[in-house]
Amino acid sequence: MSETKNPELWPAPVASHQLDAVVTIPGSKSLSNRYLILAALGSQPVTLVGLLRSRDTELMMGALEALGVHCDVDPNVETTVTVTPPASGRFNGNVDVYCGLAGTVMRFVPGLALFADGPVHFDGDEQAYARPMKPVLDGLEQLGAHIEYHGEVGRLPFTITPPTELPASTDGAAHVAIDSSGSSQFISGLLLIGSRLPGGLSLTHTGEKTPSLPHIRMTVADVNGAGGRAHADEDARIWTVEPSSLQLPQRVVVEPDLSNAAPFLGAAMIAGGTVRVPHWPVETTQPGGLLPGYLERMGAAVTFPERDGIRYCEVTATAGAIRGLGDFDLTAAGEIAPSLAAILVFADKPTRMIGIGHLRGHETNRLEALVTEIKRIGGEARELPDGLEITPVAREQLHGAVMESYADHRMATFAAMIGLSVPGVEIVNVATTRKTLPDFVGMWTGMLA
Repeated sequence: MSETKNPELWPAPVASHQLDAVVTIPGSKSLSNRYLILAALGSQPVTLVGLLRSRDTELMMGALEALGVHCDVDPNVETTVTVTPPASGRFNGNVDVYCGLAGTVMRFVPGLALFADGPVHFDGDEQAYARPMKPVLDGLEQLGAHIEYHGEVGRLPFTITPPTELPASTDGAAHVAIDSSGSSQFISGLLLIGSRLPGGLSLTHTGEKTPSLPHIRMTVADVNGAGGRAHADEDARIWTVEPSSLQLPQRVVVEPDLSNAAPFLGAAMIAGGTVRVPHWPVETTQPGGLLPGYLERMGAAVTFPERDGIRYCEVTATAGAIRGLGDFDLTAAGEIAPSLAAILVFADKPTRMIGIGHLRGHETNRLEALVTEIKRIGGEARELPDGLEITPVAREQLHGAVMESYADHRMATFAAMIGLSVPGVEIVNVATTRKTLPDFVGMWTGMLA
């Protein structure tokens, strides 16, 4: 793994020429952690091929190991992991689960505690204490769990004591109603376990908006791919999961993380030239699958050539020829907002990204962080009630600065993208990118070589 001279402050390299690079992206974090959960809920071992090996997936595997699941890494291929669920079908109770700062761990694993043989204690990084948890925990309480908070209500740390008997209503399904406006992960965390409930699950989202529907669709597709029967009525904001035995196929291949492709493909628009990402799927449930269309709207040429049986996403652009988008609804793919924001700093007109108010509850308040860092380099931006407005300024007004990462991998990659065109950018704690990109520094410098 590439190392920086100073892990606390990394000088972001400037693109000195047009890009011409192929960048291979590791496995999808969203799919990796969903597959790990579904494998743990099965009865037979599952081998996951191309699994992302990063802090978030290590935390997920550590959480599952604490609950009695075996995650065996192939000694020859570290991205191949065989997951063996407990033989009894029950998870270990009276254990500690450490979530770090991983949203999928802190919001997906608590549901497994319903099927444990004793209380399960959850804790995480200090910064994780600010991340909202209450909707998924409210849902588990409605399913009979007892939640004991050891700090602020609705946040880490807490202990979940499973019910003595799992609930079912008169029509079979257990009914849960939560407001998941703050994160799609609250819905996904409950859908993942719905098949295990005696009568299944009927989940109603009571909020006005549903953030990141593609992530919920991904969860529904993955549950069904494991033999479950999950259904969505998105207009009514109701999801149902019928009771069934879950079992992923014996071998599952993980797609590359398309959202993590955003900084690299977006680099072609800032620096000019061409960047190609191999193994781009023809169809996907990942929100990052929307990225090529967004880049085209900004002025890039996007193609999907095939070479030697491998499909690429190829982005070609002229440096600085970036179209602002006016009102831009990003509800479906808010996780790529920081990467798009970095591109739009150099656009020809303002953009108002809306539908992403929930980003205030991510690893950091991403909307506030983006405004702060854009202003730090001499740009103009402001928060909106449900998003962010970026008003481009003349290139000569932008200047280098020490940019904060806020322990947020996407803020670190945002700053690296800015540094492609603004000399003198230094990034605090670029190592936070290891959350989803174990060797971001090596990949980034390799792209520029």
